[in-house]
Amino acid sequence: MEKPEKKNILLILLAFFITVCVIFLCLAKSQTLKEVAISFYSYRDSPGDLAQKDSVQLTKQIKETQRRISVLQKRIENLAPASPYLIINTTKNTFVLRTKKDIIREGICSTGSYILLDAGEGQQWIFKTPKGQLRILGKITNPVWIKPDWAFIEESLPVPSKNDPERREPGSLGDYALTLGDGYMIHGTLYQRFLGLPVTHGCVRLGDDDLKTVFNNMEIGSKVFIF
Repeated sequence: MEKPEKKNILLILLAFFITVCVIFLCLAKSQTLKEVAISFYSYRDSPGDLAQKDSVQLTKQIKETQRRISVLQKRIENLAPASPYLIINTTKNTFVLRTKKDIIREGICSTGSYILLDAGEGQQWIFKTPKGQLRILGKITNPVWIKPDWAFIEESLPVPSKNDPERREPGSLGDYALTLGDGYMIHGTLYQRFLGLPVTHGCVRLGDDDLKTVFNNMEIGSKVFIF
């Protein structure tokens, strides 16, 4: 028969062993649950679910962008004049004559060459077409060009007095001219083969038929948008 002290020691060791096993089992179980929880929260959305959510979000953004574009288009339409107006594109050398809803005529034109003419003594000119919103200030039939100083300097000719008849040159502006102010005009040209090119001294040149249509549709005060 075993002694009581030895039996107690065995019971204590057995209890300790059981306790250690239970602790290890609990820790192992706890770690497994933690991994499952992490896995669940990390991958609760499958790739398919994520793609669907992205698609829904993208669709919302597209609809919002389309709505904003529609609002801006209506604002632009409201800003457009009710009467015919002219749009000049100096980069492409094209024009559009239109109303708020319809295009009346479109085609090519010629605008400023951006050439610098330097006559010395502080005299120089850059031949560029003015940009922005302008208005038709006058309408002239059979216009006569009153040649400015630079027209003579460019040809290496002496500059005549202000009222000298040599300054008057009929026929070079075509059948019609629409004035824009500061000496700038929309007019015809003798050199129609150059239409579509930036070759002018700042005025806008149109072909004969285009000029006639623009002249007949534009009134004094009509808007001209040049960009």
